[in-house]
Amino acid sequence: MDGAAGESIAAEYLEQHGYGVVCRNYRSRYGEIDIIAIKNEYIVFAEVKSRSQRFAGLPREAVDAGKQKRIIKTALMYLSQNEAKAQPRFDVIEVNQIGRKYYVNHIENAFDLRGYDEAF
Repeated sequence: MDGAAGESIAAEYLEQHGYGVVCRNYRSRYGEIDIIAIKNEYIVFAEVKSRSQRFAGLPREAVDAGKQKRIIKTALMYLSQNEAKAQPRFDVIEVNQIGRKYYVNHIENAFDLRGYDEAF
């Protein structure tokens, strides 16, 4: 499964769970955010990680501290350019393919700004 397919599955999952997808593949000079969505009081910056092989490790393990920092900087860039009255939240969405089935694991508030203030 390629990244685009996993992102489409994740976006559909979010919509089925009451999120409004605002943007996909938002890019800045710092990096990319796969999905930006809104639900209730949150604007969610979601990183989607897909796997079709079990031996490749858990998808969330690929969202290391460096990746988190790039996502946070990109989110701050987005917020500086787009008015948002919602509270930012950083989620990771894992899409695992086992056989012909897809399993989605949505990790809400997977990381936050603590410890990243030195980057700004």
